[in-house]
Amino acid sequence: MTPIFIGDEPSAAGYRLAGLRTRSPRADEVLEVFRWACAETDLLLLGVEQARQLPAEELAQARRALQPQILIVPDFRQQVPLRDLPVRIRSQLGMKP
Repeated sequence: MTPIFIGDEPSAAGYRLAGLRTRSPRADEVLEVFRWACAETDLLLLGVEQARQLPAEELAQARRALQPQILIVPDFRQQVPLRDLPVRIRSQLGMKP
């Protein structure tokens, strides 16, 4: 399955060039697009801004399921900062912060 990126349009353009399917949903569409992507791919790259728009428990549950693998990536303009690196690494590995 082709990986999918959900995030801002400038980042999506770069991911499209790399061969990913991309979506840049409006805020009211993020949950629907996230659910669609989870059913369509083995690898989902999710912009930090879009990740913050999802219900926290639904995102956490999807990440624990490990299918698809979900990675939260910074936005193009870095307007929404990611958590500090040690917290991110522990989170990606499924460890408690």
